[in-house]
Amino acid sequence: MNKTILLFFFAFLCKTLVMGQGNFKETDQPNPQLTDLLLNYQADQGSLSRFYFVENAPERRERLKTLVKDYELRLSKINFNSLNTGSKVDYILFNRNLKEALYQLDLEEKEYNQLKTWFPFADSVYQIEKARRRGNVPDSRAIALQFSDISKQLMALKKQLKLDSLMSKDLAIRGENTARGLIDALKSVYEFYNGYDPQFTWWIPKPYARLDSLLNDYAATFKKSGKNLKIQKDDGSGIIGNPIGRDELNRRLQFEMIPYTPEELVDIANKEFAWCDAEMLKASKEMGLGNNWKAALEKLKNLYVLPSQQPDAMVKIYQESIDFLNKNDLITIPPLAEETWRMIMMTPERQLVNPFFTGGEEFSVSYPTNTMTEEQKLMSMRGNNPHFSRATVHHELIPGHALQEFMTYRYKNYRHFETPFWIEGWALYWEMLLYDLNFPRSAEDRVGMLFWRMHRCARIIFSLNYHTGKWTPRECIDFLINRVGHEPANAEGEVRRSFVGGYDPLYQIAYMIGGLQIRAMKNELVDTKKMTYKQFHDGFMQQNMLPIEMVRAILTNQPLPKDFKSNWRFYKLK
Repeated sequence: MNKTILLFFFAFLCKTLVMGQGNFKETDQPNPQLTDLLLNYQADQGSLSRFYFVENAPERRERLKTLVKDYELRLSKINFNSLNTGSKVDYILFNRNLKEALYQLDLEEKEYNQLKTWFPFADSVYQIEKARRRGNVPDSRAIALQFSDISKQLMALKKQLKLDSLMSKDLAIRGENTARGLIDALKSVYEFYNGYDPQFTWWIPKPYARLDSLLNDYAATFKKSGKNLKIQKDDGSGIIGNPIGRDELNRRLQFEMIPYTPEELVDIANKEFAWCDAEMLKASKEMGLGNNWKAALEKLKNLYVLPSQQPDAMVKIYQESIDFLNKNDLITIPPLAEETWRMIMMTPERQLVNPFFTGGEEFSVSYPTNTMTEEQKLMSMRGNNPHFSRATVHHELIPGHALQEFMTYRYKNYRHFETPFWIEGWALYWEMLLYDLNFPRSAEDRVGMLFWRMHRCARIIFSLNYHTGKWTPRECIDFLINRVGHEPANAEGEVRRSFVGGYDPLYQIAYMIGGLQIRAMKNELVDTKKMTYKQFHDGFMQQNMLPIEMVRAILTNQPLPKDFKSNWRFYKLK
């Protein structure tokens, strides 16, 4: 063997060994042409969305369509086959997102056109707002007459709308949003000219106030209209959401690269629930409470700390988790990430939709304040006791959301493929991993951590049953109380947060399902000694936000076709 061949073989062997140790970076160097395209699209889309800010306005919709089609063309000119694995992931996901944007814009146009007879005045409002953007001097008298005429139309249209029994749920929602877009458009005009333009200030305030009131009433009428809305009516819980149905659930699951049906996901949740039940019974027996795991929960709930002591109790758990991570060499923790997280107290109003603390760079503590009733105070303290919090402090801080937030600003920050399966899945994965690595010090700690594990299973079950029309919000609340052991107020807050808190319909299933995806990757790469824990965790964090299947494709350097379809069955149901 000559010297040249020997050197080549040695270089190849070294590269192979390094790759085997988890150094996949050679397969994930960003492609400058593609990253520039991603960054420019984000900037262009942001500029247009801020300029054409009125939701459902035809002008906005057409301009965004033009933008998306332009970037589809520019993306198609990149040679996909010449890209490395990481850049192929970027290409596939960018193409997916562009297609989704067009789908949503086409759907908006279809529904808007079906509603045009209910908004004969919309174009005139859009034109007034369009002139305002460049500061044109308005014909205030003419605008006042327009406002008066629109108000008369609205009074007649509202009567007709109340009698309409054929409007679909989706059209009713689009109608409400269109009305609210017109409210925003008029508000921007009024706030720009009133008090500055003497003629506008003379003519407009009263016609505007009347029109604004009627449009708000019109939006509320749309909200109450629409056929097949019986599952949206108040069932006594005060929670009125928008179940999206099985077909839309399946479409969104495909978009998120989760190749399971809603029914299969419920089966996964029930299988994980069964594991939790068995573990919970072991722990309750160790506590001397036999099979009465609810008694074990009750004991922990009564071990709450006084309000003034809650922040200190959380910091103590945080420090224990940091020490545990370092001792076991599980992940790299940048000193600045530790230095810069901070704590705030959650307001009573926010606790109505989130009765537990939240995290990120800003750690928000949910605990009673002086404005709460005695019953509310007690439930808040009981639901945030130290043993329950043992599972969630590292979820919210490090290595969970605080570290995620820190890393997304520093690694591949051109990637903005936001998905709750990455956001919440990563944090939930650490709850599972630290449990397996004996982070809980006692049976009480295990019960506290298992409470949250059961809660994540329950989220899949109640949210999917709600969105397929099988359960009402009240049934979801009762399920959390009876099956998981939640305090009633906390269960109500959790359900309210899930359905009217502005979350994506898949958000609540993303905790457990995303966590199980990452655990499956850990089994594939760490348990087989292809990577160390630290290599795996650092590598995962340095990819930024991606569907978990795409992170796996990069870490394992998978060949990816241009027309990639999700196919990773990461969980065995049988």
